[in-house]
Amino acid sequence: MNSEVGKLAGGSALVASNSEWQPAVAENSVTGAGFDIDFRAIWIAIRRNLALIIAIMVLALGLGVVVTLLTVPTYVASSRVLVEQQTDQIIENAEIAPSSTQDADRFLQTQVDVIRSRSLAQRVVESEGLSTKPEYYSALGAEMPTEEDLAAAGISRNRLPRYRVDAAIDLLLENLTVNLPLDSRLVSISFASADPKMSADIANAVATNYIEANLARKFESSSYAREFLAQQLAEARAKLENSELELNQYSRVAGLIRVSGQGQNADAETTLSVTNDTLVQLNNAASLATAQRVAAENKWRNIANVPVLSVPQVLQNSAVQSLIQQRSAAEARLADERSRHLDEHPNVQALQAQVDRLNEQIQSVGNSIKNSVRLEYEAARDQENALQSRVLGTRATALDEQDRGVQYNLLKREAETDRALYNTLLTRFNELNATAGAASNNVSLVDVAEPPRKPSSPNAIANMLIALLGGLVFSAGLVFVRDQIDDVVRSPEDVERKLGVTLLGLVPRVQDGDPEEELLDPKSPVSEAYQSLVTNLRYSSAEGIPKLLVVTSSQAGEGKTTTSNQLAKEFAGLGRKTLLIDADLRRPTLHRRLDMRDAPGLTAVLAREKTVNEVLIPAEVPNLTYMTALPLPPAPSALLATGGIEALLDDLAKHFDCVILDAPPVLGLSDSPTLAAHADAVLMVVDGGAGRRGSVKTALRRLQMVNASVVGAVLTKFDVSSVSGEYSYYGSDYYTYESSREG
Repeated sequence: MNSEVGKLAGGSALVASNSEWQPAVAENSVTGAGFDIDFRAIWIAIRRNLALIIAIMVLALGLGVVVTLLTVPTYVASSRVLVEQQTDQIIENAEIAPSSTQDADRFLQTQVDVIRSRSLAQRVVESEGLSTKPEYYSALGAEMPTEEDLAAAGISRNRLPRYRVDAAIDLLLENLTVNLPLDSRLVSISFASADPKMSADIANAVATNYIEANLARKFESSSYAREFLAQQLAEARAKLENSELELNQYSRVAGLIRVSGQGQNADAETTLSVTNDTLVQLNNAASLATAQRVAAENKWRNIANVPVLSVPQVLQNSAVQSLIQQRSAAEARLADERSRHLDEHPNVQALQAQVDRLNEQIQSVGNSIKNSVRLEYEAARDQENALQSRVLGTRATALDEQDRGVQYNLLKREAETDRALYNTLLTRFNELNATAGAASNNVSLVDVAEPPRKPSSPNAIANMLIALLGGLVFSAGLVFVRDQIDDVVRSPEDVERKLGVTLLGLVPRVQDGDPEEELLDPKSPVSEAYQSLVTNLRYSSAEGIPKLLVVTSSQAGEGKTTTSNQLAKEFAGLGRKTLLIDADLRRPTLHRRLDMRDAPGLTAVLAREKTVNEVLIPAEVPNLTYMTALPLPPAPSALLATGGIEALLDDLAKHFDCVILDAPPVLGLSDSPTLAAHADAVLMVVDGGAGRRGSVKTALRRLQMVNASVVGAVLTKFDVSSVSGEYSYYGSDYYTYESSREG
């Protein structure tokens, strides 16, 4: 097999299956640091979505035409005024006048902002009576507010004039444009409306009112300053009088005696108070009362729980002592009588009664003395409480007096501040009355606005260009988004980038004619592509062409059967003894290709109904043998899961140089993973026009779960016009080849 032909068919020969296939950089691309622009890829994306792009462009242009036709013509009139910078000093050598502006740009921008101000717009509206002109509103595409509009908005009808003025001001500001060119003092004032005469009149009115307002502001600045100072002076005088009056009234109500200072403090004032002296005296008396209460309390606590006759004050009392002596004499006589008489004797009883009476008297006198100590303590305590209460009251009075002193000081400082402010304003007012000046106007009208002869908008050409640009941007964004979310594997780059497997073959799509007829021609692009695939398989591993090769795909209809048949023929053409097994036990096709509807094959061998030699079918191609999948088993997965398939494949590998299994699709079935687990290599077939990355990746993951050796992928039904890069010249190369052959 000619390897150079293989390079033409596959784009480039691939070697070392363990190394990643690196796509060559397209000729029509710009590579830079951080980005790679492939202009051919962009062109292919545009061509793929050409119908959508044309529809968007037509829609955008149609929308531009509709907008142009529906837009009301607008006329713009402009007037220009000259703004000169000069010193605006009202009072010589005074600080209240604005000084000369050093920053000319800031000064001119300030004047532009003044022209755009709402106050100037209100002046124009009122001077021109725009708020009551219906033609003014209609020229600006609005309606003049009516009483019904105010009622619907919940606004009182009495506010209709003010509401109309505000609406007129808003419309004027929306359609007013003020431009200040660089390096120029000429300010352009433009106004846009549907009436050319009204546009010119309002532009001139804005310029005129700006000049008048600027001149009036200069002439009125000094009078305004005098009026302002006079007003402030009157307010300061009234405030000073009120503060002085409040100070005097407060000192009288608070009972504070104002005493002028002496000596160095002659200008200062102090206050006199007798509350502090009283508080000192009461504190001393309270302290003395506390000491007396403590002494009386200690005295009482010492005898409170002591028997009466054990209290020192009782024992020291002369009356108690006399009674005790009498009791002792009576007890002596009682003892003498008891020594001579019994207790029932009248003398004994009389003496006993006398002793008892004396004890009662002693106890009564002792209790009285003890109670007197307690009463003394209670009196001292009451006196202490009374003094403490007076101290607290006097202290509160003193604190309140101090608070009143603070308020007095605040009022005093306020009065002094008002007096200083009044003196300052009086001095400034006298200076302003003495000197006043005015400056000439620094703004003049240069160009008067004239009614424009043609509208400035709509501009049909500009609208069409904008619509065209918008359509281009929108279509470009839409094509980019569609290309980014496209899941179809179309190109060799997609195989590497989206699937992560090595590309071994690239089979072009047959545009016209039957693919089977193309395969009959060994020099057709399809035949050359499969020859290139065989070449790449020979160098995909160190062992060369795999002995047991499973050809499968993620879904049906991707070309795995055609690939299996063509590989078998190519291997047989290389002189290798090749066996092609139809391993799709669900939808077999080999028996129909051979026109042998009842030829037993793989199922019969696995079911032990036939031997291998009985089901082998020699092909017309030398070194090629077929094995069908018949008969159809009731449970293909269970049949393939038996140990017989492994033994069968081992036996076939001993008798054939290469065994190719045309396996069913991977998704949804367990047949292909079962066969792949016992094969030397697996070739994944991907449809270049309908293969989805998600389904192919899922199929590859299922094969990886059984440790299948996926040697690479072949991209079938490849559309040259859908990709860029080195593969974009695939079709042109073969076109030249076939043209020379036919010629």
